[in-house]
Amino acid sequence: MKLKFLKFLTVSLLTFIVLSPELVVLSVVWEQHMQLVETQNFMCEFNSRTASSQNTSKTAFQQECQKYAQDLVSIKIFDAKLFNSQLSLIQLYKYKIVDFLKWFFLLFPICLGILIFLYDRYLVYRATVFQRQVDILEKLWHESIEQ
Repeated sequence: MKLKFLKFLTVSLLTFIVLSPELVVLSVVWEQHMQLVETQNFMCEFNSRTASSQNTSKTAFQQECQKYAQDLVSIKIFDAKLFNSQLSLIQLYKYKIVDFLKWFFLLFPICLGILIFLYDRYLVYRATVFQRQVDILEKLWHESIEQ
């Protein structure tokens, strides 16, 4: 039972190590996409304001802008706009926590892998030192028997 749990834990850890960089990359790409959509929405709002001030009819571009605005409403994740120039304190902390978690999930598996590798090297070193000590003691024992 303990061996099965250890194997399950090892497979889970390796899967986590393999998938965490992909999750971070996906997060960065999604962040850039949301920034692009928000920029397009602001541009559409600006164009619609200028068009309304000039009293012109709706063009195909304005209809496309409305489509982007509807997409922005339907795409919101975590219910936070992170790229406004006036972030509230709660949104700023939320952004910092998300950023910290992103880097944690990227660096934790890498550091864990390095620690496991170094610990394995340490165990090999300790086994070598122990074997040398045993060899020295065996030589001393044989010399004491011969005398």
